[in-house]
Amino acid sequence: MALRKIRRVDHEEEVGLVDHLDELRSRLIVSASAFGVALALCFWRNDLVLEVMNQPLDGKQPITLSPAEAFTTTVTLSAYAALILTLPVLLYQLYAFIVPAFGKREKKVVAPMVALVPVLFVAGAVFAYFVVMPAALSFLLNFNADEFQTELRAREYYGFAAMTMASVGVLFQVPVGVLVLTRLAVVTPAQMRAKRRYVYLGCTVLAALLPGVDPVTMILEVVPLVLLFEGSVVLASLLGHAATEPEPEPA
Repeated sequence: MALRKIRRVDHEEEVGLVDHLDELRSRLIVSASAFGVALALCFWRNDLVLEVMNQPLDGKQPITLSPAEAFTTTVTLSAYAALILTLPVLLYQLYAFIVPAFGKREKKVVAPMVALVPVLFVAGAVFAYFVVMPAALSFLLNFNADEFQTELRAREYYGFAAMTMASVGVLFQVPVGVLVLTRLAVVTPAQMRAKRRYVYLGCTVLAALLPGVDPVTMILEVVPLVLLFEGSVVLASLLGHAATEPEPEPA
């Protein structure tokens, strides 16, 4: 069955529940189709995906403990990679579905922020891959190395790597949250500066909840969070508040 063109709904337009559900179904189909294509591509070239993910191990090869584990682990890792590849499509579909709920002023604030989300997510994932993971693995694999024979199970390592990259990518959305709150005049940069000690505490708690229980990983996750927050506050101060003129009443 051919997929119909998705109809955009305006903020002022009133539509029924059936129309909203129909739009949601169409956007879910588009998202699932994009993910399916990316999954097929990543599984086809799973050798490259595995090579990239094994790079932080510095020559150490993960092991599998069951006949089917190599296959299931490869499929799972391909799904992680496909999710990252399709992130811009998924975010656009989500934005397009919820944007009618915003007024004109909110749209002017939200639209550029949405464009920043995939950029910051990729930046966070890259930071985790090149900085956090090598340092964390070096510390964890060499801790008490004389007392333990440490082996890496493939499924657990790739899950740890994927969760670390995804978590840091999500935490790199701090500038988006700060800019949205200030542009919508919910808080001011001065108020954020006054409460920075609580923000620092929150960053530390978030880093402690992320994968990786070692102090090296925690420090490497807290530092960029604090820097991102401070940079976002400075940027918010330069941009100022968004215009707060009342929207014209619909005729």
